[in-house]
Amino acid sequence: MKNKMKWEYSKLKGKIKEVYDTQEAFSRKIGLSTTSLNYKLNNQIQFRQEEIYSMINALSLEEGEIKLYFFTPLVEKTQQNKSA
Repeated sequence: MKNKMKWEYSKLKGKIKEVYDTQEAFSRKIGLSTTSLNYKLNNQIQFRQEEIYSMINALSLEEGEIKLYFFTPLVEKTQQNKSA
């Protein structure tokens, strides 16, 4: 069974904090529970396309920023050590 790809959301978490101060306030804005948002930001559940679209609008992201915030692969620590 193939592992699901994991994404790096640290920049997204920082942008949420910058714009909304808390994940709770942001989750209310986009219509997700805080728990669901937390699971998704921690790669336990994947975001749906509609959720990503809503987040892009709520954060006023430019088209060129979308990949940076949503589609940067997570590099596991074991992978980092092998490439060092």
